[in-house]
Amino acid sequence: MESFLAFFENLTNLQKLGWIFIVMSFCFFLEYGLPLVKMEYNKMKHVGINLIFLAFTITINALFGIATVGIFNWIGETQFGLLNWINLPLWMELIIGIMILDLVAQYWVHYLLHKIKWMWKLHMVHHSDTHVDVTTGTRHHPGDYIMREVFALGAVVVAGLPFAFYMVYRIMTVFTTYITHANWEIPLGLDKVISYVFISPNMHKFHHHFERPWTDTNFGNIFSIWDRMFGTLTYDDPSKIKYGLDVLDDATDEDVMFQLKIPFDKNIKTDY
Repeated sequence: MESFLAFFENLTNLQKLGWIFIVMSFCFFLEYGLPLVKMEYNKMKHVGINLIFLAFTITINALFGIATVGIFNWIGETQFGLLNWINLPLWMELIIGIMILDLVAQYWVHYLLHKIKWMWKLHMVHHSDTHVDVTTGTRHHPGDYIMREVFALGAVVVAGLPFAFYMVYRIMTVFTTYITHANWEIPLGLDKVISYVFISPNMHKFHHHFERPWTDTNFGNIFSIWDRMFGTLTYDDPSKIKYGLDVLDDATDEDVMFQLKIPFDKNIKTDY
């Protein structure tokens, strides 16, 4: 277990970017061979638009990385946090750490991004994509992603996570984010089985339906247990899903400047 964690702790920035490339490429392959929805759109233009948002995310991630180093050093010196106050097998502590991060840095913040008006306007950029595919997983307004990073660091402090645990979580998050957004058809029976524990590809697609109440369900990223526990789970017929947002013009989904200004546009309705 120590060597496993050491591998993640020592990942270089190039290796992290390489993992993003590998997972996205795999998902592109699935989308080409097994599309869930046959969408008529300029895929390369769509990819380019969403990769602009990925560039924002990578930049923010790099800036937060500076703060992260100090936080992990402080946790190591003070032994602060839940995992430093208990004594369990390392593998069990790793699972607990990942679950805490998934709850706080994914489910809780995602729930708030839907329920608090000004946060929802940041998150609308992600939901405005009318052609959900693997690159939609990279589509976040900078303010949206900053909120996610703040919650992640808060979870790190409360849980007293070592850096290696955090990196395992980040690598898992890249995989689950892209695989659940990818436009690929998975056998319904298999998807249903997966959804009992994890967020399955079809399960997340309901979250991208263009109107409530489906939009306000399935907030999890790795585990589906949070949605089951807090009553926010939906599972239905994927053929009923229509992407986008009912309060936005579909034609604006590839206008980067329009998307970046959504949080500040008072003319855009939020239904709150």
